[in-house]
Amino acid sequence: MGKSHPGSVDQGAGHAGPPTRRPPERRELDREVHLVQSSELEVKRSKRTEKARDWRATRAIGADGEGVVGTVKIGRPVAPLPQRFSHERLPTPIECSHRGVDLVRATQAVADLLDALGVDRENESLAGTPERVARSYAEMLTPERFEATTFPNDEGYDELVVVRDIAFSSLCEHHLLPFAGVAHVAYLPGKRLLGLSKLARVVTHYSRRLQVQERLTTQVADWLVTELEPKGVGVVIEADHMCMSLRGVKATGARTLTSALHGLLRDDARSRQEFFALTTTAP
Repeated sequence: MGKSHPGSVDQGAGHAGPPTRRPPERRELDREVHLVQSSELEVKRSKRTEKARDWRATRAIGADGEGVVGTVKIGRPVAPLPQRFSHERLPTPIECSHRGVDLVRATQAVADLLDALGVDRENESLAGTPERVARSYAEMLTPERFEATTFPNDEGYDELVVVRDIAFSSLCEHHLLPFAGVAHVAYLPGKRLLGLSKLARVVTHYSRRLQVQERLTTQVADWLVTELEPKGVGVVIEADHMCMSLRGVKATGARTLTSALHGLLRDDARSRQEFFALTTTAP
């Protein structure tokens, strides 16, 4: 075996020679990459710290009805809920997944409104108020679905069918304050009869949204005309409006009446008179 020259590598020994130095430009590039990565890591850490401080987790309901975790930004620090309030019932898919209501945003909006009005939300009694208010409005603004059950008018009934004093409540779209009262609904049958409960359900259906009384009256009447094709339809609604009694003019006790008439109940004087006589509330 020959002698190895200084600085050479003995191929049979399996030993590596001195390490090869990287070019200066490569070392500079590696240093820049390290600085960028360190900066990005610091930004991520900072964001996590800020999020942990300024945001709190809450539950949302996804469009598919599955529970997901969302976040609600809090405008100012909020004291932790007392132990007995820390496990308030959260919405379930069955309760609100079909509503199309973003309870997370609604809850935050109520919290922001209370803050803007100067309300101290750190009071224990107000701890769950934003969520409760959001749930209440979601319920009041979610129409109830129903199917119109009709039957053949085999006996040829041709007198008025009247359901009086159908209690309802709705929300004024101008002030988001309630108005409530009773509806009187009647129709002159044609070929089909409507299940009596559906006269109440159609009132409830159209009242569960932002409304004005005039539109509510018209919608109930138009629905009956479309679904039944009766000989006549009449609707009278009486309601008290909180936007009149609690604010502004403060006209406590004032009652608003609206009516909608179609077919014979509009065109025939005797039928119209009979309808109003049957739906007039005695003093």
